[in-house]
Amino acid sequence: MALYEHVLIARQDISPQQAEQLNEDMKAIIEGLGGHIAKIEYWGLRNLTFRIKKNRKGHYSLMAIDSPPAAVKEMERQLSINEDVLRYMTVRVEELDLELSPVLARRDRDRGDRPDRPERPDRGDRPERSERPRDDAASA
Repeated sequence: MALYEHVLIARQDISPQQAEQLNEDMKAIIEGLGGHIAKIEYWGLRNLTFRIKKNRKGHYSLMAIDSPPAAVKEMERQLSINEDVLRYMTVRVEELDLELSPVLARRDRDRGDRPDRPERPDRGDRPERSERPRDDAASA
C-alpha cells in the first residue's frame, strides 16, 4: 500500500461537528476499501489566503493515510461531488509523519504558560507612546 498526506478545506458555513463528520466519512471510505488512517488532525476554522467560492475562511483537516491508490481515488471522487468541500490535496509521501503537525504544535505552544518569559518585554529607556514627540514632518 502507498502512503499519503491529505489536506481538506471545508466551507466556513458548516459547524466544526460537520467538519469532523466529513473526516469520519472519508475514513470510512478508506477503511472500507482496505486502507488505514494513521492520523486525523482537525485544525479548526482558519483564514484563507484568498477567497474560494466566496468563502474567506475554511475548516482545515489533515490526514495521514496508508491505503491502496484505488481507495484514495474513490475518496477524492466523493470529495469532488461534495458541496461542503472547497479544496483538497493528496500527496504521496515516502513515510508518514505521525507527530503533531506544526499547525497544532504552534497552537499548543501559544496556549501554554511561559513562566520564564516576562509579561511585557523590557523597553529600556524608550518612553511610552503618549510621551514621544510627534513627527509632523512625516504626516505632511
